[in-house]
Amino acid sequence: MDDMREKAAPVTLLVLDVDGVLTDGRVYVGPEGEALKVFSMRDGHGLWLVREAGIEVALITREDSVFVRRRAEKLKIEHVITGSLDKRAALRDLAERLGRRREQVAYVGDDVIDLEALQWAGFAACPADAEEEIRGIVDFIAERPGGHGAVRDICNFLLRAR
Repeated sequence: MDDMREKAAPVTLLVLDVDGVLTDGRVYVGPEGEALKVFSMRDGHGLWLVREAGIEVALITREDSVFVRRRAEKLKIEHVITGSLDKRAALRDLAERLGRRREQVAYVGDDVIDLEALQWAGFAACPADAEEEIRGIVDFIAERPGGHGAVRDICNFLLRAR
């Protein structure tokens, strides 16, 4: 646990995947083809808390949807990278652009597309229901699943590590 806290302490940039992390990965489709995603208010408050503590928040997702942009606006997340197939490259570029060293960057992902970004980040975390391969390589596994408080668990841990 102390090693985990030591890795989390220098984090000044928290980068999140969206589907499976901020959401439970499901999409609700109505009879007219409209889609809906559900986000946790607890996760949103956790992101507000870390931002207030000086940790910048960003999103990297393969999807390019209005849901991501609207949620980012609501949460006042300035850095949003959509349509990313190479999340590691996107993460490295973002860190460089913001002047952050690798050990200052935390990444949260849940599936194999996140694997290389998780391996690159100084601190890696995932929801409780992440794929087994992901759970096996991260520094911290949230107690709750994606879309149901996992991000809040991770935010709380980052704040305690400081």
